[in-house]
Amino acid sequence: MDTTTLDYGDYAEYDRRQRNIEHHLLAAFLGGLAVGPMGVLVTGEAPGWLGQIYDPYVYFALTLAVGATASGFGWALVTTFLAGLSTLVSAMGTSALLGDDVLGAAGEAAGANWTLVLLVCLGLAAHVTRRDDVCGDVAAAAVGAALIADVAGRAVPGLVESDGSFWPYPAAVIGLLSVALVLGLRRNAWGRVRALAMSAVLSTLLAAGLTGSLAGLLPLPV
Repeated sequence: MDTTTLDYGDYAEYDRRQRNIEHHLLAAFLGGLAVGPMGVLVTGEAPGWLGQIYDPYVYFALTLAVGATASGFGWALVTTFLAGLSTLVSAMGTSALLGDDVLGAAGEAAGANWTLVLLVCLGLAAHVTRRDDVCGDVAAAAVGAALIADVAGRAVPGLVESDGSFWPYPAAVIGLLSVALVLGLRRNAWGRVRALAMSAVLSTLLAAGLTGSLAGLLPLPV
């Protein structure tokens, strides 16, 4: 009679992975609930430079952290969507409680949808940066380019979203952190060089060609 030997270690590992996924989902949801309302309060009550740094870059940071720590590409999609959605909904709810007109026009509703798409794309790119090949380098470059292009769009006079108060200190802080992020996402010197070079090219193209398209998406349309 054949007997089957059960390896309880495999079951324990499977259970541990499932629990980690559950905790990650909960952390993404709670993170969005925390940073959304805080962003509304910061941009309304705090000094202008602090609001400019918080919105949208804290939302970016949350999405990047959630995507980079997901257990797989599919889970990265789910958790970044959950984090972005909870951020937007909680921010809108806070604005409504404060008496602001939330999504009073169809254009603002479309802007919220596109903002969610942008956040999810950033989270997915952050997850791909875990790869050690060229795809990881490209993903890191895309993340850095999105951040640097947004900084350029706010800091350079004449662009659609330019804001004189964003230059020089907030722009310098976010710009340096963006470069440090690209370097930190790669694990070897050659990967860092490739990612930085591609990021410089992509950010130039984005700042030159997509600034107008991103108008109304960032900061959060609440």
